[in-house]
Parts: sequence; C-alpha cells; structure tokens
Amino acid sequence: MEQDNNNEENGIDEQYLMSIMAGSPQKEVPVQNADLQKEKAVKKNKLNTKKSSDISYMEQFLTHHTMTKRGDKSIYIRPEYHERLSRIIQIIADDQIPLYAYLDNILAYHFEMFEKEITDDFNNKYRPIF
Repeated sequence: MEQDNNNEENGIDEQYLMSIMAGSPQKEVPVQNADLQKEKAVKKNKLNTKKSSDISYMEQFLTHHTMTKRGDKSIYIRPEYHERLSRIIQIIADDQIPLYAYLDNILAYHFEMFEKEITDDFNNKYRPIF
C-alpha cells in the first residue's frame, strides 16, 4: 500500500512530504480505495496526452523564461535533484537557462496541468468562517 502513495517514477512518498509541509513529520499511511486509484489513472492518462503534444521537452521547459532575476525567496531541494536538474540544464539546454528559470517553467506547467484539481482540493478543505 505504501508503494501506491509513492511517485512511481522517482520513489517519492508524496503523502509523507505533504505531512512534513503541514508540520507533522510522522509518516502517515492513508487509506486508499479503488475510486482514488481509478482517478489517478485518469489523471495520468490526461497528463500523458498533454505531454505528447507538438512541443518538445526542451521547447517547453528549457528555451524560454520570463523571469528577469532570481528573486528573493529561497527553496530547498534534495542535493540529488539539484545535481540532476543542473545536468539537464548543462547538457540539454547548453547552459542557456538558469536553474531558477527552469524550475519556474516546471512549476508553471504543473500549475497549468493541475489547476482544477488544486482548486477543487483547496475549496473542499477551505471553509470560510462566515
């Protein structure tokens, strides 16, 4: 069951990461049902369909950026992810885009792809006081 919660490609326990961000470092094992698994499969198929569009990975993430400077916010990522992202930029993009711009492009794509799901989850959990 724990493996169902992991990002299959990277071996990341997303539920655990979300619990850490919420301030609860204990590992939680949520109960999964068949409907959630079907929903994940549908989302994955939708993501794969959009990925296979006419735009290549390099065109999507590594050739353009709108950020003019790095910004004043710091984020922390795993050293192995930093190394992996840096290598992608060095090799595929010929060091033509900064790391912060590459991450910005990845996040912009993520929010575009999952905007409805994020909004729905947020609205389901957020209840106004009045």
